[in-house]
Amino acid sequence: MLTTPETEHRAVPRRTTLKGGKIAFNGNRSTIDCTVRNLSRNGAKLVVASVLGIPDDFELVLADTVRQPCHVIWRKAKDLGVEFITTH
Repeated sequence: MLTTPETEHRAVPRRTTLKGGKIAFNGNRSTIDCTVRNLSRNGAKLVVASVLGIPDDFELVLADTVRQPCHVIWRKAKDLGVEFITTH
């Protein structure tokens, strides 16, 4: 399904990507592999084997060095839409 400007609700457009990452929670004691399918400065779409057991707030780890706190905005069987949490 293609997204048109009339149906796009994001404040910042996302670019398509295909990156491996990890969802980290429980003080980094729990991790789940994910694929980042699209990305912007404000959020991302993540694909996982199952969304069961993934909390609403976690850290997205990319390339073992970049850690981004996230909050889940929506979830489907194998997809998560997340908003990046920024601290001021």
